[in-house]
Amino acid sequence: MKLSEFKFDLPEALVAQHPTKNRDESRLMVLHRSTGKIEHRVFKDIIEYFEDGDVMVVNDTKVFPARLYGNKEKTGAQIEVFLLRELNKEIHLWDVLVDPARKIRVGNKLYFGESDMVAEVIDNTTSRGRTIKFLFDGSDEEFYKALHDLGETPIPKEFISRETEAADKERYQTIYAKNTGAVAAPSAGLHFTREVMKRLEIKGVDMTPVTLHVGLGTFRPVDVEDLTKHKMDSENFVVPAATATIVNRALDNKKRVCAIGTTSMRAMESSVSANSRLKATEGWTDRFIFPPYEFKIANCLLTNFHTPESTLMMMSAAFAGYDLLSEAYKLAIKEKYRFFSYGDAMLIL
Repeated sequence: MKLSEFKFDLPEALVAQHPTKNRDESRLMVLHRSTGKIEHRVFKDIIEYFEDGDVMVVNDTKVFPARLYGNKEKTGAQIEVFLLRELNKEIHLWDVLVDPARKIRVGNKLYFGESDMVAEVIDNTTSRGRTIKFLFDGSDEEFYKALHDLGETPIPKEFISRETEAADKERYQTIYAKNTGAVAAPSAGLHFTREVMKRLEIKGVDMTPVTLHVGLGTFRPVDVEDLTKHKMDSENFVVPAATATIVNRALDNKKRVCAIGTTSMRAMESSVSANSRLKATEGWTDRFIFPPYEFKIANCLLTNFHTPESTLMMMSAAFAGYDLLSEAYKLAIKEKYRFFSYGDAMLIL
């Protein structure tokens, strides 16, 4: 397919700037692939679509406060430093993005507030990318605490045009987040509350985790018309053996296996055995899923409403079917559904 087939006019007012007051009271559009039927519900109604023996696969990655603000030595110019990934734990070497990049060269030092944290620029990676080394005397525990104290919640400012608020620390995180490593939240999971999870448990629905540490590549624009030429950034993921067992049992019993978010879906589709079952894996994936695509594991997807020409919309279209998803997005705009990370949800059955 072509990039232009995923272009649509998204009114700026429909990009959610804040989450709903209660996580489980966002809207839920339900797409039935077998009939083409579309329903309008509230997220807490999701319980009605699952039964005993069904499985939900959640991404338990935890967002860390990846956005720091430092000052350049001598000039004092403020520089935003966005942590992408730790390259070497022993010497505190990180891949980062800096802004404004034109002011930052190899050899520059950055100072962070009143803390003892200093970073030196070691290398250029991309136009905005740098490799930096934090110069820090202290234990690993003290280092990561300092990063958490200095950093702020990395809400995606390309789409959420406001300053970070204290509430984002809790709301831009799923309630089951466990393994630190993401710089963006797996947004489909943001709708779950403990009450919804408890009701699903009582109903006999298994919630089982995978981990995929979401990187900024999730939001990187596709800049080629021919989608086969686009390359995704690699993201680290883990499919535990216990999850593989639970998912495969559900598949054998012809039960529903629902990927909670495109990141959970990508992790599972990156870990398929020769007999089309889920296998335990730990590694990196750059899998790019767009139509047409034959999904091997999940037969249900919960996702948010995504921005035009995004890889997340493309995966949703591959799962729902391009025509049905296009119809659903037109309806979502007409009915004023809220888009993006803090927006409403779509359940594709």
